[in-house]
Amino acid sequence: MTTAYINRIATAVPEHDVHDSFVVFAEKMLNDPRLRAVFRRMASRSDISHRYSFLNPHHGSGDFSPHDANQFYRLGSFPTTAKRMELFEQSAPILMRSAVDRLALSEEERAGITHVLVTCCTGLYAPGLDFEIVEHLGLPASVERTVVGFMGCYAAINALKLARHIVRSDPSAGVLMLNLELCTLHFQETQDLEQVLSFLVFADGAAASLITGREKGFAVDSFKAMMVPDTRELITWKIRGLGFDMLLSGKVPGELGRALHEGELMGERNDIDLWAVHPGGRSILDAVEKGLELPGNALAASREVLSRYGNMSSATVMFVLERLMQEARSGERGCAMAFGPGLTAETMRFHVV
Repeated sequence: MTTAYINRIATAVPEHDVHDSFVVFAEKMLNDPRLRAVFRRMASRSDISHRYSFLNPHHGSGDFSPHDANQFYRLGSFPTTAKRMELFEQSAPILMRSAVDRLALSEEERAGITHVLVTCCTGLYAPGLDFEIVEHLGLPASVERTVVGFMGCYAAINALKLARHIVRSDPSAGVLMLNLELCTLHFQETQDLEQVLSFLVFADGAAASLITGREKGFAVDSFKAMMVPDTRELITWKIRGLGFDMLLSGKVPGELGRALHEGELMGERNDIDLWAVHPGGRSILDAVEKGLELPGNALAASREVLSRYGNMSSATVMFVLERLMQEARSGERGCAMAFGPGLTAETMRFHVV
């Protein structure tokens, strides 16, 4: 049976580095001085140096602009879901084009694209990003389009499952996958410290990948999905009147680490050379490292992505895979792993060709 290969990955982020500005803004939002002190301490320990957004945090005067963060997020008057989705529709295609262009498709590769897959849980409209990709690349209308929506941070693994099915059923197929998230659209005004801390890690980003039957890059070997029992309410993501409401419980790292240690999420792992673990936050990576008893440098690529970009939901694990692909050696075996609502872990085994 034909093997599917991730031939190439390209990533992109918006131009505005908002991490430091957000830390200042979020601290001002908390009224209780004790909570402010805890937030400052946790921010300093986050291991995040940069996060990017299409909103410009340094644009705060004059008339309202779609890219005016200080006008978009005003204490006492946070934007409606409608306003947030208007900005998504304006900004998401720009980031899509940046990621797809960086993929640098040859004429032959572009002509061979038969399927377009899109993952996103931070915005939606129709005709959507799948149509935008077809138009941007000048693809024929016969290209098959699929949107994997609202699955959260593990959605890229599910889209790769679908890409593998496509290539195995049609060896001549070419799949272009886009994972795009504008997480900074969904900050909420709240005095709940746990919720504010969850906003501390999220950012905007996109990844574009080419998956075909051509023997190049990472060979996709197998997938496994596991749900941790009795954790359904630890991560939730729901559409409400003032944007998409996230609950990311502080209990997630502990439950995840326990499940990994007890072997609920992984089988044999001694043969794995490369780890592409979704960096949901420093505590998540620490829990995975401890739970799987990994050496100290095993998650170096994940920690680098967390530091440089933060958590970009479904796009993030592809950023990690891109970094591994740059230095991977033929014959090495790897495991990609991402987590999300459920509490669910999605894993993909692969090897370097």
